Amino acid sequence: MATKASTVTMDELLALGDDSVKQLTQGEVIVGKILTIRKHEVLVDLGPQGIGLVPRREVGYSRTLNIGDEVTASIVDPELDNGYALLSLRKAAKDRGWDEVQARMDSGEVIEVSPYDANRGGLLVEFDGVRGFLPVSQLSAEHYPRVGSSDKDEILQRLNVLIGQTLKVRILDCDRKANKLIFSEKEAIKDGLSARFEKLAVGDTVKGVVTGVVDYGVFVNVEGIEGLVHISEISWERVNNPGDYVKVGQTIDAKIIAIDKDRLSLSIKQLSEDPWMSEVDQFKPGDKVEGTVTRITPFGAFVQISPAVEALMHVSELGGGDDTDPEKVFTLNERKEFTVLDIEKDSRKISLSLNTKAKK
Repeated sequence: MATKASTVTMDELLALGDDSVKQLTQGEVIVGKILTIRKHEVLVDLGPQGIGLVPRREVGYSRTLNIGDEVTASIVDPELDNGYALLSLRKAAKDRGWDEVQARMDSGEVIEVSPYDANRGGLLVEFDGVRGFLPVSQLSAEHYPRVGSSDKDEILQRLNVLIGQTLKVRILDCDRKANKLIFSEKEAIKDGLSARFEKLAVGDTVKGVVTGVVDYGVFVNVEGIEGLVHISEISWERVNNPGDYVKVGQTIDAKIIAIDKDRLSLSIKQLSEDPWMSEVDQFKPGDKVEGTVTRITPFGAFVQISPAVEALMHVSELGGGDDTDPEKVFTLNERKEFTVLDIEKDSRKISLSLNTKAKK
């Protein structure tokens, strides 16, 4: 016997629909499945509540989507002109992400991030849907862009290389109300650096990679620890341009001459014998020597009397008092005859006087 079909009126159907299909509201969080992925938008199947549209900018920089993926979205507009609901995956993730961010900061946990963009101040990072910033000052010695202070374009070029790379960081500061999230790579490696510092001592020879060449010296990455070779410690000879001696990316050997709180002071020249000490033995007070004027200053002239030895002809030795102008007596690169007055090995100083026959 056939079962009698039940009859449902239109009013009953509409009433059923009102009860079973909840209307979308702005700010609501909803779960759906990826239906279509297009260049500028993603469509999400919301089941009986229709179709949601997610603009690409609302997906999130650190997210990869596939058709069929289940996603959680925030309702931006319940109904657009085309009938779709406007959604944001980034906002929904961000709302959940702040709780995660706060928990990671409170625990001091080291996390991994991948910068999605850069500016001259640092790297732009997104973590769990929350956008943050990794300032240049918080980069490790390995990644810090050591360039001249005026070369901002090169700083940006160095930072751009880090986009897409995986970096280990700690959360330095987070403020949900101010929408501020700051990361630090230096803090993430601090514990490991302390152990490395304990193994180092003044006098040790270390190997490192040159990370920056500036007017006053050379920055070196020694297994994550930043070191500085001051311009005066590059070579026994007078150095005018550190870039003439080393290049960025070059591996060098250096001697530790001081250990500061978070940096090593290094010397390249102290790994070799000081040629000044051997060459100076050929001179003694009273010797007549010939030398080339290398520098002229208000207090005298510096004179090269051997390949490694530079001596000073003080203005007081010119016979006209301290008001005498050395530039009127000497010409750069000219050769003159002098007499050695005094030799101080400890301070590496040699004093000269101009031979009497050469005085005016």
